[in-house]
Amino acid sequence: MIQTRWIRRAAIGGLLVMPILMTGCGLFSKKTNGEIDPPRTNETSNVDGTNTGQAQQPGQGDATQMTVYLKDRNGYLAPVALQTTFGKNEQPGQKALEMMVDGGAYASQLPEDFKAVLPQGTQVKSFKIENKLAIVDFSEAFNSYTNTEERSIVEAIAWTLTAMTGIEGVELLSEGEKLQEMPVDGFPLDEPLTRAVGINLEAADGVNYANSTPVTLYFSSQTSHDEQYYVPVTRLIARPEKLADAAMEQLISGPLNKKELTSVITNDVKVNSIVQKDDTVTVDLEDPAYEEGQAAPEEMLQAVVLSLTENTKASKVQILLNGESNVIDDKNNSYSAPVSRPHHVNAIKS
Repeated sequence: MIQTRWIRRAAIGGLLVMPILMTGCGLFSKKTNGEIDPPRTNETSNVDGTNTGQAQQPGQGDATQMTVYLKDRNGYLAPVALQTTFGKNEQPGQKALEMMVDGGAYASQLPEDFKAVLPQGTQVKSFKIENKLAIVDFSEAFNSYTNTEERSIVEAIAWTLTAMTGIEGVELLSEGEKLQEMPVDGFPLDEPLTRAVGINLEAADGVNYANSTPVTLYFSSQTSHDEQYYVPVTRLIARPEKLADAAMEQLISGPLNKKELTSVITNDVKVNSIVQKDDTVTVDLEDPAYEEGQAAPEEMLQAVVLSLTENTKASKVQILLNGESNVIDDKNNSYSAPVSRPHHVNAIKS
């Protein structure tokens, strides 16, 4: 059941409800230039959005990828994997937040079509983790934003930090004082921020807030240079019997905003079954156009992995097409065994 507090903030925040359109770009959509980790089989690791183990502190001077949530040119938050190095005693969580400051020290490292969401001049005065809770103390400049920017700031902080192993919630302070609500539009902070706040909120047509459940889906978008990337969208739907089945149904139905987001799978694809056992969820998709041995779009397969791991908390996904497991994508990656959720998505060129 969706939290009442989450519903209240979604409603007060002016959630835009757009009609569902039934057209789609197709399962075998055109190939794009987006980058994503290749599927990893038979392993459990620190992955974006799934806490499966203990994170390792990068060594001083080591180059590594850091995933932060930035706003794209269409106003959607999206994860972006950035290359960075760590100095002595730098913490990944603090570094990520510093990379998210508008006009900050890392502004030149952000891709052209993406914008940092934390207010200009914001400093992270302290950052620590206690009992899986990230406690962040921002400078006074953090309070300088407009009311329309507040939810994006909350979502970006929550989704960036909780993607890191060992962090399940976030507590915010300003100049040493714990915030009970966000300073401009009053988003409640009486409980730690988690992914339950959702991201890029929308509602299915006619949904009743009091009897709704959120599902987070991954659709596709493109930069001005035609680089493909994934956009997570949290959609309120009528409360289903099985969340995983509902998530796949919504993924197949496609995005509500078909001008800015693209469907990753045709609406004639059917879900034969979804079964979760331990940390693996198996989905059997029926596609009348698919033939055994045919390469399936990486874009579609990865969106299925991302969407199912987000809604089931499983760490791995086994994808069957027409009952067959010997699935490969158009980059010759094999999905014949369960694949893990990728460490990083959207390695977009700066």
